[in-house]
Amino acid sequence: MTDHDLKTFLDNKTLQFNNTNFITNDPISIPHQYTRKEDIEIAGFLAALLSWGQRKTIIAKSTALMSLMGNQPYLFLTQAAEKDYLPMAHFKHRTFTGDDCLGILRGLSHIYLHNGGLEAVCTKGFEKEGAYGGVIALRKALLESEHLKRTEKHLANPKAGSAAKRVNMFFRWMIRNDHAGVDFGLWKGVNPAQLVIPLDLHVGKSARHLGLLHRTQNDWQAAIELTEKLRSFDHQDPVKYDFALFGHSLFDRTKFD
Repeated sequence: MTDHDLKTFLDNKTLQFNNTNFITNDPISIPHQYTRKEDIEIAGFLAALLSWGQRKTIIAKSTALMSLMGNQPYLFLTQAAEKDYLPMAHFKHRTFTGDDCLGILRGLSHIYLHNGGLEAVCTKGFEKEGAYGGVIALRKALLESEHLKRTEKHLANPKAGSAAKRVNMFFRWMIRNDHAGVDFGLWKGVNPAQLVIPLDLHVGKSARHLGLLHRTQNDWQAAIELTEKLRSFDHQDPVKYDFALFGHSLFDRTKFD
């Protein structure tokens, strides 16, 4: 395909999938259950963090975690006593254990009680180094609280080459605002043009099949390469094509990696 043909194809696929029908079977359905900004942010981050494996299981586990917080995640993280955290010690999703859950929730609590919330932390990172800075700032803030060393592996680190798929997906949810009803557009201080594509196994395969990506590893460098190519089709909103690559995938997209 020529670049013109690719853009037309991707634009059509984006329109096909970027609508509210997309929500029901996607982890983004978890934050869509809330209306308070802070609840959306927290539910969105936790659902994104748990987004690997079967979609049905991701949604079920995320729903269970919200229930453990009384379906009021912001109030829980800012008002809960230590004893209220005890049920989280039994939470598990694949290699994400109760200890990991406690460490992440304590980190989120610290962010809202002392750092101004997720938006403030991530926006400062974006101001310094774009999406790379946003991922690093979020990781650093979450790890300021007591946690086990093993929990750090669940937080993407682009310094080590990670594509940071789940964090970039969370950023897409919070920052993009095209009024299609899927992404929230809550964080006004970050330009959607700064976002990086959430690159996983399936998006990578779709992108390579279409000739959009040549790097063979699914790492941060590949995510940047793909985003730059997509930016040539829409420099203001390159990550909207995440929907198109999802729809084009020739593989089983019932899973996240």
